[in-house]
Amino acid sequence: MRTQVCIIGGGPSGLLLSQLLHRSGIDTVVLEARSRAYVAGRIRAGLLEWGSVETLRAAGVGARMDRDGIPDDGVVLASQHGDFRIDIKALTGKRMMIYGQTEITADLFSARDAMNGVIIDEVEGVRPHGLDTGAPHVTYSKGGTSYRIDCDWVIGCDGYHGVSRTCIPSDTLKTFERIYPFGWLGVLSETPPVSRKIVYANHPRGFALCSLRNEMLSRYYVQVPADDAVVGWSDDAFWDELRRRLPDSLSDGIVTGPSIEKSIAPLRSFVAEPMRWGRLCLAGDAAHIVPPTGAKGLNLAISDVSYLHDALVAHFGGDDAGIDGYSARALNRVWKAIRFSWWFTSTMHRFPDQNDFDQRIQDSELAYLEASAAAQTVLAEQYVGLPY
Repeated sequence: MRTQVCIIGGGPSGLLLSQLLHRSGIDTVVLEARSRAYVAGRIRAGLLEWGSVETLRAAGVGARMDRDGIPDDGVVLASQHGDFRIDIKALTGKRMMIYGQTEITADLFSARDAMNGVIIDEVEGVRPHGLDTGAPHVTYSKGGTSYRIDCDWVIGCDGYHGVSRTCIPSDTLKTFERIYPFGWLGVLSETPPVSRKIVYANHPRGFALCSLRNEMLSRYYVQVPADDAVVGWSDDAFWDELRRRLPDSLSDGIVTGPSIEKSIAPLRSFVAEPMRWGRLCLAGDAAHIVPPTGAKGLNLAISDVSYLHDALVAHFGGDDAGIDGYSARALNRVWKAIRFSWWFTSTMHRFPDQNDFDQRIQDSELAYLEASAAAQTVLAEQYVGLPY
């Protein structure tokens, strides 16, 4: 098989890049290790920066998002002393969109199918070759048969554990990582959300987050030790702990119900440099991971895809400036998001070695944010998404 761009990874970033390139007249093949049903069913992010909203519209997959998504123009920060709202739209002129990753994935699958896009799922043994030449290829197997795809470029959208990043020589690849000593226990429930605004709560017992997917689907999180197991948390125990970590003005309004999904996500900050080597480019979690605090993961992947689309279109038109500068351009935005997510995580979470002094510093940080329009603007500009 021959294509211009072989994309390894059929999650949202791989599908979006395939969709954008197809609309620009560039052939792609997407390879995915999991089944389509598995990819479509993963519960992930739910908050889109405005740049992500505009990119999805440009890809022709924004109609259902615009109809069913919930525009969001502010965020609530809470502590044991109360809560306050930061008006993102008033401070930046932009807003966010609440629209779940599962819905985005469904929209992208539908769009690729409508355009006869080539998506090959349940593949095994994917391996790029010849990345340091002008004629790379990718091999894989499916159903016991081996296949080869010849291409001009290989794009790694295969996540943190994927094969793409491992193809960059060890004397070239440099990684940066911070592992946080806690995780997020998340619950999805078919209950009305406690607030139409996303709520981040700092508490001596640990962080909590209240978010939503729609008017009758709520997503809640509480900080737990990194080695906690889901089996140790009943629904009742989760709801009780969530209430403890919220101010009374919020906890009294929580509507509880059985969880339809419950999981624990570890938290880490991770960056791999460079994001391009030879004819390989990395995008999304293959190159960087951020803590979910601030909702930057999917949004960073979408900005990577936007940069790659522009660079590849220019490349096939005879201009290599964009593809040559892709890594530096993407990493500039990545590191700013890494810093913001680290700061927000450090401000809102309880660390194992934290003492009363540290708690007072966090309380003072939140009090300053509540009182300072300048501090709120700094947060708002990063939260709504830095320019592409």
